[in-house]
Amino acid sequence: MVAAIVEGAGPEAVSKEYGPAGVLEFRILGPLEVFGEQGQIRLGGAKQRATLAILLLSANRVVSVDRLADDLYAGAAPVTALKQVQRQVSELRKLLGSASLIETRSPGYTIRLVPEQLDLTAFERLTADATDALAGAEAQRAADLLRQALGLWRGAPLADLTYESFARAPIERLEELRLAALEQRIEAELGLGRHGELVGELEQLVAENPLRERFRAQLMLALYRSGRQAEALEAYRQARQTMVADFGIEPTPALQQLERRILAQESSLDLQRPGLRPASSSVEPDRAVLVAPADEDGLGSLLSLAEPLARLPGRELIIARLIDDERELETAVASVNARREALAVNTRVATFTTADPPGDVLRLASAYDVELVLLNAPPEVDATPLPGDLARVLERSPADVGMVAGIPVAWTQGTGVFVPFGGAEHDGAALELGAWLASAATTPLRVIGTRADPRRGQRDASRLLANASLAVQRPRAQALVEAVEVATLVVIGVSERWRQEGIGAVRRALVHARSPVVLVHAGPRPGGLAPRDTRTRFSWSLEL
Repeated sequence: MVAAIVEGAGPEAVSKEYGPAGVLEFRILGPLEVFGEQGQIRLGGAKQRATLAILLLSANRVVSVDRLADDLYAGAAPVTALKQVQRQVSELRKLLGSASLIETRSPGYTIRLVPEQLDLTAFERLTADATDALAGAEAQRAADLLRQALGLWRGAPLADLTYESFARAPIERLEELRLAALEQRIEAELGLGRHGELVGELEQLVAENPLRERFRAQLMLALYRSGRQAEALEAYRQARQTMVADFGIEPTPALQQLERRILAQESSLDLQRPGLRPASSSVEPDRAVLVAPADEDGLGSLLSLAEPLARLPGRELIIARLIDDERELETAVASVNARREALAVNTRVATFTTADPPGDVLRLASAYDVELVLLNAPPEVDATPLPGDLARVLERSPADVGMVAGIPVAWTQGTGVFVPFGGAEHDGAALELGAWLASAATTPLRVIGTRADPRRGQRDASRLLANASLAVQRPRAQALVEAVEVATLVVIGVSERWRQEGIGAVRRALVHARSPVVLVHAGPRPGGLAPRDTRTRFSWSLEL
């Protein structure tokens, strides 16, 4: 059972009867909290809270000891890190009073929870039910469900861990989910004819989230239905001005179309009669691939990968050409526009000067529904540690990041997309991207497994891949480099301990082999193969 906050009540209105009697309740939609039968359980110090948060963010999935150590110590794990992780897990088990709750599973640990135990899971279930209700034109039921879902929030997610580097990207992703639920709730209430009541709230949401186009669209529709057509059109002009000023990028075609419909006073924008599906105000942004080249030469290399991905339905391509010398701006604008005209996909471009390229890449990835960021791997990609700007993007990106190295890909050559797979944290994202690329370019996907290494906790990839019915070879590192010599493209996840050891020894060998290589770092957003309805879930991965 999920208790809800009634409208106007504070977080204290949430019943302690959140889950079945005797079952621990975990809350991350606010400060990290744990409740048992006797009330709140007081957690220990920062490392203990961080350990629990890392496990909860990957509930029912194995988190390796390497990743726990890397996340806990922000890439600077001491030589005693393994013992420190074991001690934190042992103390958590004692504190929670259940030795079986946190299981030891090679190569690390997993926290086993039923859906009722985690507030995030309850939130996702309610929003999923609300999505179904909206699809079935049940606006009142959808609005009620979404108010219940939003009532589970007690403030900023993991508010007591915002200073931890591992928590930054997940916190931003969780905040995205809250905003998406707000958008859905407003969508439902627009369908119920509450446009007049929503204008003030939407004006505040637009002010707080100026680049979020769906709030802009909902404000335009609410104003139009309230008989304020001129203000609705002014809201569009303000939206365009903000986007062009911040990124030099035009609004989505869907938002531009809404402006034209308001100008024409189309009857489809009016509130529909009871029993009929309401006219949608939403501007569902296309799922985007963001390309941020290092220079003009790097742009061609990235587009050879991005264009096939953006051809798939529901996608768009965003090219961000970031310039540090304004004297080069005019030439860069002309070059990017020429590239856009030559592309056979839905493309928007952003060309502007910046003193903070990684920060602006992150802003673009966060502001738009980007599911993949493609960058040119810098010459120092094999350094340990990684260059600071690149590490910052990996640390903070809400989406998967692909770093492209080696010679440009030629889709008419080679024997397919090769994905070396060992079952580590970023390998799943690499496999998903490899499958996406192979499908888009109509070329074979070949998965190369790794040998098990019990001493390092490395699993035998063939067992993980059996359910996918993929043929698996088992070469060692040197044999792996030889095996991919005939590849059209190699896609491989970075090391789990990338903060401490860089991309990893095998990846360095692949980069130096000069084959076309994409090094992948997984982000908390669902990846390119995720169904549309997973966008309102915290994460998504291929079932292996």
